[in-house]
Amino acid sequence: MPLGLFAAVAGAFGYVGAVDPNQPGHYPVCPLYALTGLYCPGCGGLRSAHAFAHGDLLTALRANAPAVAAYLGFAVLWSVWTARAARGRPLRIRLGPVHLWTVAALLLAFTVVRNLPFCSWLRP
Repeated sequence: MPLGLFAAVAGAFGYVGAVDPNQPGHYPVCPLYALTGLYCPGCGGLRSAHAFAHGDLLTALRANAPAVAAYLGFAVLWSVWTARAARGRPLRIRLGPVHLWTVAALLLAFTVVRNLPFCSWLRP
């Protein structure tokens, strides 16, 4: 099972790495941005993944820092899952409501701050 997920994620990163999201017409526009002009927490995620796939960590962080944290978090969790699966042990992740609310609050704060006039450096 870990190898199947790895293949899917590697394929997605390979596609985004090959098809530049900075060129118009390849990917749909964020619906929130199209309707309101506001950046959601995912805006810049494809540009971030493209830069990350090309090894440009600074550009990836500028496009969407939480996305880079998610890529790295996925890599750690996938590695732990693979190691446990090789030993015949299941992966157990215990996230309580506090963890989920904390992540949601951080993403909400990031969304609000990146849309403030003096924080344009957080915009993709």
